[in-house]
Amino acid sequence: MTRAPARVDPDPEKGWVRRLVPLLRAHAPILALALAASVLASALQVAIPDLISRIVDLLVAERRVAVGLCLLGLVLAGARFGVGYLYRRFLLQTAYEVEYDLRTAIHEHLSGLSFSFFDRVQSGQLISRANSDVRAVQMFLSFGPAIVVQVLMLCFALGVMVTMSVPLTVVAVAAMPVVVLLGTRMRAQTFPLSWVVQARIADAAVIVNENVEGVRVVKSFAAEHLQLRLLARAARRIQWATVRQNDVVARWSPPMQNLPGLSMAAVLVLGGWLILHHQLTVGDLVAFTAYIAMIQAPMRQLGLLLMQYQRAAASAQRIYQILDERPQITDPPDAVDLGRAAGDVRFEDVVFAYRQGFPVLDGFSLHLRPGETVALVGRTGSGKSTAARLLMRFYDVQAGAVRLDGHDVRGLRLASLRAQVGLVVDEPFLFSISVRDNIAYGRPDASLEEVVEAARAAAADEFIRRLPRGYDTVVGERGYTLSGGQRQRLALARTLLVDPPVLVLDDATSAVDVEVEERIHANLRRLLRGRTTLVVAHRLSTIGLADRVALVEAGRVVAEGTHAELLREPRYVEVLAQVEAEQRRQTGRARAGAWEPGVEMEER
Repeated sequence: MTRAPARVDPDPEKGWVRRLVPLLRAHAPILALALAASVLASALQVAIPDLISRIVDLLVAERRVAVGLCLLGLVLAGARFGVGYLYRRFLLQTAYEVEYDLRTAIHEHLSGLSFSFFDRVQSGQLISRANSDVRAVQMFLSFGPAIVVQVLMLCFALGVMVTMSVPLTVVAVAAMPVVVLLGTRMRAQTFPLSWVVQARIADAAVIVNENVEGVRVVKSFAAEHLQLRLLARAARRIQWATVRQNDVVARWSPPMQNLPGLSMAAVLVLGGWLILHHQLTVGDLVAFTAYIAMIQAPMRQLGLLLMQYQRAAASAQRIYQILDERPQITDPPDAVDLGRAAGDVRFEDVVFAYRQGFPVLDGFSLHLRPGETVALVGRTGSGKSTAARLLMRFYDVQAGAVRLDGHDVRGLRLASLRAQVGLVVDEPFLFSISVRDNIAYGRPDASLEEVVEAARAAAADEFIRRLPRGYDTVVGERGYTLSGGQRQRLALARTLLVDPPVLVLDDATSAVDVEVEERIHANLRRLLRGRTTLVVAHRLSTIGLADRVALVEAGRVVAEGTHAELLREPRYVEVLAQVEAEQRRQTGRARAGAWEPGVEMEER
């Protein structure tokens, strides 16, 4: 069974590393083994130079090779290799499991955020943060803790060095404070540049994502050169920021790496003088230089580790920006779990605006009785589709209320509400899975017979059976291997299979030709009996499905009645004239040969 992923600390006041502690704690056993192996590896590493010192002294003083000590050295080196492998193995396992936790946490958090978040954040930014930023954190966790091993070796080595010669130890560590100071200065300059680099990588991801998703628009306008210029500009911005970041590292790294070399030279000079005055043996100097190499390793790697640290810090902050985002649409503590809804829907003086000060609905009131089909008719931008979104509680009203069976939808559990209300939009989304799985998306346990029945109701069964593998045919990304009308029919079948007591059709057959639409409407008239249905009408043909029509103007219902009754309303007649003119234009374009590429052309 897949384990539940750990979560980051929710306190935004804590540092980025401290917020990762819960993730590291979740993998404490493996991490503890890695740290234990690192301590043992450090101890073995420190023991080897001391052994070499004895071998060299015996060779110089007694002119003999200590075979036993040499064999012991080989054993220690082999043990150091084995323990080092375990350390790296467990550390990398921890890093990749933390990466898994972060990716899963981001995905789950995104799935719970409200529509208002996705309205203002580009998908490319989210993709970048879920991929490159997570990878930057994982890279630091994979290699950054190596500094812990280096520090352990430094402490062990310094302890042994002090016992061998205090003057040499002082000379060896004289450069360390300067190196630490230089590293601090470099860290202060690389952090903002690391943030800029990651942000500009995300900007490039946005352009690539939009090019892929909008490839048909790009090609239809022959705008490839424009998009290439945009991507080239984004790449140059990444290049500039990366070069600036590496320029900082290039300026600070040489002194940080070469100062320890000067200490080594000074140690050799002083050590030679001490040997000549019989205050130090040749073996001790050989061992001492080995210990210096140990304490210089973290100094040489400090620049690279600091750059990795700053990049991980910037990436972690960008990840936390998503994880700290709170959904605006949530279940209240006393949320009601609605059973099978009767379908009584009321909009009571609803006021709603996507942007403050620009209301889309202003005093919108409408009552849909159980089993009634009501069509919303109005000019573009009058708020028809917004009313449907509020019923699904994609957004919350600023004033008034939307009620289902007497319950304010804000007091219902979201999963319960959306199980009772089915929505079919004019631009449906299909997944890159089989036709059958797309239709059964809301009911994965549905049988093939039930899927076929839903497809027949949506007039989709005929074209599905002509596909290469029928219901097992895998559609392309976003369903673009199908025509627009075919995608709409699959989306309608997907909703009908769920059999919701309340149905919202938002121009759900706009891409379907007249003949097929008539077949769909014939089936819908049968299926809508006993089901409350809100039809957002953009075509004259869809109005015929409704028992009652509501005319929407300036965000409110200004007239209600049957289609025949409203024909005496001048504003309704004017709106119908606009709708009919737009429909004629669409029909004219279709006859002129405008069609969407797909597996087959929409039936004419």
